[in-house]
Amino acid sequence: MPNLARKTLAPLTLLALLAALAGCGGDDGTSETTTASGCTPAEQPGAKDVELKAPTESAPTATDVVFETNCGSFTVTLDSKTNPKTAASFQYLAEQGAYDDTSFNRVVPGFVIQGGDPTETQAGDAGYTITETPPSRVVYRNGIVAMAKGPTEPPGTSGSQFFIVTAPADAGLAPDYAIVGTVTTGEDTVKKIEAIGTDEPGGDGPPSEPVVIESATAED
Repeated sequence: MPNLARKTLAPLTLLALLAALAGCGGDDGTSETTTASGCTPAEQPGAKDVELKAPTESAPTATDVVFETNCGSFTVTLDSKTNPKTAASFQYLAEQGAYDDTSFNRVVPGFVIQGGDPTETQAGDAGYTITETPPSRVVYRNGIVAMAKGPTEPPGTSGSQFFIVTAPADAGLAPDYAIVGTVTTGEDTVKKIEAIGTDEPGGDGPPSEPVVIESATAED
């Protein structure tokens, strides 16, 4: 099973960009284009200079964070009980635009999809970390959203990188990753992203085409 006790992967290679097709064959001069995956063609985002200070909120004030991607939208309903400071940080990152124009840089079919690094190095964050240890009996089941961490960081450490569990049931992870919430709508979008996982051996790397978070919005 792929290891989540790290943020780093092999360096992200530049993906071949898909040229958007010009509208043709229609009287209105427009044409909706998608890739074979059903996603809208997108360019790989560049690095963003994001240096935020850790928020002081002890629990989220929003209910959801809504993600718009070139593969569709999905909603994360925040968990205000398991790791409330972590959920509040996730809300804050969305409100500060840290996730806007970033990518899902790791897709492991049957395990997780991972993103949220504004530096696009697969090892970065938004300028701060917090630590909030999850319960020892936490189960990372399908649809759970949690924060990724580096191999030497204590359990429950989080910056801005997050993952969504796509394993059919329990992903079999140790209780090291702080819980944010659960995907409550847009499961089809998550599956669409999962389906364009890497072709490299082991299936643990960037997706086969860019998956871009266009915006992340906190909502009551």
